[in-house]
Amino acid sequence: MVKASDSAPLPQVPLSRERVLHAALDLADAEGLEALSMRKLAQALGVKAMSLYNHVASKNDLIDGIVDRVIDEIELPDRALDWKLAMRQRAVSAHAVLLRHPWATLAIVSRINAGPAMLRYVDATLGCLREAGFSMEMADHAWNAMDNHIYGFTLQELNFPFDASEYAQAAESYLAFIPVDRYPYLNQLTHCIIAGRYDGLHDFEFGLGLILDGLERLRRPA
Repeated sequence: MVKASDSAPLPQVPLSRERVLHAALDLADAEGLEALSMRKLAQALGVKAMSLYNHVASKNDLIDGIVDRVIDEIELPDRALDWKLAMRQRAVSAHAVLLRHPWATLAIVSRINAGPAMLRYVDATLGCLREAGFSMEMADHAWNAMDNHIYGFTLQELNFPFDASEYAQAAESYLAFIPVDRYPYLNQLTHCIIAGRYDGLHDFEFGLGLILDGLERLRRPA
């Protein structure tokens, strides 16, 4: 025998800004930012589209909100650590977070992002660099140089036309376009990849290390 309480509908979870942003983030992760619309979001939440505007002012406000949620996932630099280790951990964390949210990198670099998580993230980064001995001007240059590497590398990794397992085969298919008499060094590199002596894959931390080592020369120890 089924009790009345067993068949009763579950209580409706009230709509809130947090719930709207959570659903929007899931939708963007699953289908890309271009697929995010107020109509699709309302369908995912089981509400009417107009009710969303009680919690987000516009689609731009919605995107700003989910960008800030992504930034909030990035590990803040630990000021108890050596500055280079703290910056390395911050960069590695940012790269991993952006790979989890493939749409987010372009949204970050193409918008003015001033949400609380972004402000906290930038302020903590500047604070770590300032306390390590960088001038305010150099701290600003430093974190932007690191972020340019993070965003650029991430965009390339997300949009590279070949999977890592296909790289050697792809290199072989392009060999005819780089004859040794015209492009001797590129031809030599391609043969290294085809033969398996080098995988041809770029290393995120290699470029990051070059930036950090270069910044060390500009630092005035506290």
